[in-house]
Amino acid sequence: MMFVSAAAAQTSAPLPIENTQSNQSTPSNPDKKLKPCCACPETKRVRDACIIENGEENCRPLIEAHKECMRKMGFNI
Repeated sequence: MMFVSAAAAQTSAPLPIENTQSNQSTPSNPDKKLKPCCACPETKRVRDACIIENGEENCRPLIEAHKECMRKMGFNI
């Protein structure tokens, strides 16, 4: 078992703090793309609930609304 004295713990270098703003997907940061699974959560949630409860054939308008949202987010659907 290893023990660290209070003096040694106080003299250690502070940990760097990362800027969380640079990790977000923005037009100026094209290498960090939005994943399809994370786009349009509102329309996806409603669409999925409808399909589970009513079947895919009865949810066409919600499916199309989700597709349209995905297209607006830049996905080729």
